[in-house]
Amino acid sequence: MSYDPRDTPPRPPAPGNTLAMVAHLGGVLTYLFAGWVVSLVVWLVQRDQDRAAAQEARVALNFQLTALIAMVVLHVVEQFPVIGIIGWIGKLAVGVVALVLSIVAAAAVYRGGSYRYPYSLELVR
Repeated sequence: MSYDPRDTPPRPPAPGNTLAMVAHLGGVLTYLFAGWVVSLVVWLVQRDQDRAAAQEARVALNFQLTALIAMVVLHVVEQFPVIGIIGWIGKLAVGVVALVLSIVAAAAVYRGGSYRYPYSLELVR
């Protein structure tokens, strides 16, 4: 008799994992300059209650603040007539990268692990 992983029903994620996942999914809003708000709220609410969720929210917040800085700089570049296309393409690229990495991070946290973004400024400690 062999073991089939489909025989056991999936366990629902712990509440802390769900909030950590939501903090990472805030990156979906990066193109709208609002991705950092979700992770900030989760971090502020969870930092005294659930250390694991607060840690994931802090990591997400640092990445999303990094993405926000990049988006603001690229938005300024976009306003210049000659090089504006570079700013527009850069904003699109940052938005897509933030979207993909946020979904990957949320999936890793949902499975019970943790995620570290490949590049992120340590702005919040």
